[in-house]
Formats: sequence, structure tokens, C-alpha cells
Amino acid sequence: MTEENTELKRLQWECRRGMLELDVLLKPFLDEAYPQLDAEDQARFRKLLKCEDPDLFSWFMAYSTPEDADYQRMVRMILARVQPH
Repeated sequence: MTEENTELKRLQWECRRGMLELDVLLKPFLDEAYPQLDAEDQARFRKLLKCEDPDLFSWFMAYSTPEDADYQRMVRMILARVQPH
């Protein structure tokens, strides 16, 4: 298994969260959008996965906004994929 495949498997595992609402956002984003991201956005996504589920839930449900600009960018990108324009 290549290093890239190992990393992808690890990220797939990290996208599995304790909340279905997060699973349905993170896993499809990883599968469909992550490979096309530039290195900086891929790093931002990996950083976002380190956040706690309650924080992610609050951000994705628009109950609050992350203070960190990297998190803000990734939340917007992920939500843009699932919300009608």
C-alpha cells in the first residue's frame, strides 16, 4: 500500500464521526472534493478533522462560526457542496 493510500484510509477513518450529520458532510467531501484540493486546502481539511464533534456540528449547522480562518474556509467549502446556490 502506498503512502498516499495509507493517508487516504486514515482520513476516511477520521471522517467517521459520532454524529451522522457530520458523517454525511465529511466523507463525501473527502471522496469527491479532497483529491482536487491544492496542498494548502488539503492541510486545512486535515486540520479541521482534529476538531471536536460538537464544534464541527455547531459550525456546520451555522449555530456559530469558527474563529480560525482555516476552519472558516473549510466549513464554507464543505457547505457549498451540499447547499443549493
